[in-house]
Amino acid sequence: MLGIKVSDATVRKYRVRTAKPPSQSWKTFLANHSKKICAIDFFVLPTFRFKLLFCFVVLSHDRRKIIHTAGTTHPTAQRTVQQVTEAFPWDTAPTYLLRDNDGIYGEVYKQRWVSMGITDRKTALRSPWQNPYVERIIGSIRRECFDHIIPINERHASQFLKEYATYYNESRTHLSLNKDSPEGRRKQTPDKGNVIFIPILGGLHHRYECRAA
Repeated sequence: MLGIKVSDATVRKYRVRTAKPPSQSWKTFLANHSKKICAIDFFVLPTFRFKLLFCFVVLSHDRRKIIHTAGTTHPTAQRTVQQVTEAFPWDTAPTYLLRDNDGIYGEVYKQRWVSMGITDRKTALRSPWQNPYVERIIGSIRRECFDHIIPINERHASQFLKEYATYYNESRTHLSLNKDSPEGRRKQTPDKGNVIFIPILGGLHHRYECRAA
């Protein structure tokens, strides 16, 4: 646009090259779309009476926040659909929902997804690594909660699931969130008072805060 004729080969020869790619990376692309992605999955827990309890988890990719948890001894397609409906009331449904190929996601499941405006994305068979965030939170729930607690029944397990989800979302810090919690924690300074601890899950975990005497 300046009226100067320059060979393209000359421009390529003397142009300063940068180490970064000309376009955004794949990691940046995923981060830009994380607010529209959620993931769901089941995991199994044995109860005090040696019955199998099927626990359901809904996780948001944006802040790694646990949206919803539930446990039942008799999982059905209708119950699963109801749990997802409770997890996304009104207009809070994500654009994409990741899941595996479990047979419980039947025709009822598909019809509800369409009515909620959700695009269903299935992972490949026997490929849990394609849904890593929800798999990781399931591992955290096991290691930090149910490896130390044996639920007596469905109600008992659901209570611990909800309490752990509250601890995970409000108190537990994450390196990927710059040492913040999924819901965000207000930073406190020593002038606010002495450091106290609040027991969570019967003392299995603690939340530390500065409070005036």
